[in-house]
Amino acid sequence: MCGIAGFVGFNGLASGQAGAVAIQMAQKIAHRGPDDAGVWVDDSLEVALGHRRLSIIDLSPAGHQPMVSASGRYVMVFNGEIYNHQALRRELSSGIAQSVKWRGHSDTETLLGCFDAWGVEKTLRATIGMFAIALVDREKREMCLARDRMGEKPLYYGWQKGVFLFGSELKALKAHPGFVGEIERNAIALQLRHNYIPAPYSIYRDIQKLPPGTFLRVCVGTSHSAGPSPNGRREVPQPYWSLSDVLADGHRAPFSGNDAEAVDALDLLLRDSVRQQMAADVPLGAFLSGGIDSSTIVALMQAQSSRAVRTFTIGFREEGYNEAEHAKAVARHLGTEHTELYVSPTGALDVIPRLPALYDEPFSDSSQVPTFLISQLTRQHVTVSLSGDAGDELFGGYPRYFRTARIWRMLNRLPGPARKGIGRAIHSVSESGWNRLAGPFIPLLPPTMGNFGHKARKLGETLGEDAPEAIYRGQVSHWEHPSRLVIGSAEPQTVLTDRARWRELADVENRMMYLDAMSYLPDDILCKVDRAAMGVSLETRIPMLDHRVVEFAWRLPMNMKIRNGQGKWILRQVLHKYVPRQLTERPKMGFGVPIDGWLRGPLREWAESLLDGSRLRQEGFLDPGPIRQKWAEHLSRRYNWQHHLWDVLMFQAWLEQERMS
Repeated sequence: MCGIAGFVGFNGLASGQAGAVAIQMAQKIAHRGPDDAGVWVDDSLEVALGHRRLSIIDLSPAGHQPMVSASGRYVMVFNGEIYNHQALRRELSSGIAQSVKWRGHSDTETLLGCFDAWGVEKTLRATIGMFAIALVDREKREMCLARDRMGEKPLYYGWQKGVFLFGSELKALKAHPGFVGEIERNAIALQLRHNYIPAPYSIYRDIQKLPPGTFLRVCVGTSHSAGPSPNGRREVPQPYWSLSDVLADGHRAPFSGNDAEAVDALDLLLRDSVRQQMAADVPLGAFLSGGIDSSTIVALMQAQSSRAVRTFTIGFREEGYNEAEHAKAVARHLGTEHTELYVSPTGALDVIPRLPALYDEPFSDSSQVPTFLISQLTRQHVTVSLSGDAGDELFGGYPRYFRTARIWRMLNRLPGPARKGIGRAIHSVSESGWNRLAGPFIPLLPPTMGNFGHKARKLGETLGEDAPEAIYRGQVSHWEHPSRLVIGSAEPQTVLTDRARWRELADVENRMMYLDAMSYLPDDILCKVDRAAMGVSLETRIPMLDHRVVEFAWRLPMNMKIRNGQGKWILRQVLHKYVPRQLTERPKMGFGVPIDGWLRGPLREWAESLLDGSRLRQEGFLDPGPIRQKWAEHLSRRYNWQHHLWDVLMFQAWLEQERMS
């Protein structure tokens, strides 16, 4: 695992200055690669590449980057792992490139050999792995950026003052003297809705995230002082793999075997993925929460290991937030070498000031706190850790899938015009109006009803929707109309709002899983894990995101994913081959921390400072009125607005650091 950075177009920089800037950009992400550093500059092409290395495969100097291909045509910086690189080497050796003389055994060198032999697109399609790549083609005078299929590894890029910048993290781009850093107000609106900023957007204007499964070409060796590309047009990412195509293939060739055959097939696929991802020249372990996903990965690791696998978990004393005892039981059954750490509230709170620098842009999934803590614990013992992420998105594990499908089926029993009319009538009454109308009955309602007026108006909006995707957007939104909160913003289109990107799938649950795999998974879950782990120089690997597993999952009928109202049916069957059912079968528990209570207690003073009305007005980004109202309601315990407030607080904390840097 590594960090990459660089730029195209010197724009007045001398050769020596360009190299120094590239080194400085890479230095900003030294945590991603503390073991080695390198720079490559070509004056004629006006390209500078910087690299930071975390040595995992081939610890020798033969793995140093930037690396030049055997032919001399390609120069590359690479972040990630290619799990099938040995197989690719064998294929190269038996083909037209049999004359290649390998200098070492790194997957970086293997990739360059493939690029020499096959070119960009064929090589990308041949890989099994996670990566972000910057590849300079001296012959074609172009640079290619590429990102892995599911978006495990990050890659930012964009034009600033006639220079094309790229890097693994925004802090690398910010180190370039031409970086402008104008805050994109529309992106703030996205963050307040989702708790993350979806690709291709970033918090800075003209800086984008490269979407998963795509590559992008940039001309080099041509003056860029006038702006983007010689012809004035911005580069457009091109897909080499797409989930949309996977869905179409799964529809054309669905899995036709019985239950037992499906379970065996998934078992074999996951075993192979885990086996490949256990390859490392450094100590390796796994996160273990004791849930279905992580327990499956650890069970398959232990089944293929001659010694006890290292497993790690953290626990909290607060009721409802602790899975450590479940993890310990699974570890005991499998015979792993288990390490656990119980975190005090103080220990968790100490992480919060680090979050803005860790994520570089506003990011407010509160499970970022325990994710950092488990990464920190794990890095004290190993350099690589496998994770069980993606089981929910692939095999239907989130309760919101069942909830949305149930709502949609109920709504379809009503005639469309009548449903929409009722919805408009409900929504025409204000939130406070509904609370006044229901005042005498509110004490009789269950606590889960929360703000009755808020729930009533949300029901009104739901009744007016004409597609399950629209209902789902409401289910997963925090601030429902964030552009009204962010001054001068207009919320951009995303996969959740752009109907042209929705897919007509027979099962409502599959529609939700598709939306999550396109946005929530790469832009929230994988971002959270990457930044938390790389912040402590820990490499994480996610076997369920092997694209062969992903493609198999989308061939399965829904009743092999969700059965009898329970998700991940097939994954549970695989797990039960290795771990008794009673050790893992329990209600799903989120990987979170008690933000609601902390905001009323130890975080209150910090939050009050960031949410101060005069401060918000002076900064000019957010309308103080709705924020102050929710803050007062939360403090009074009238309602729990932890998610809405955490979104605002993470933006405010990021903005505070931005102003100080």
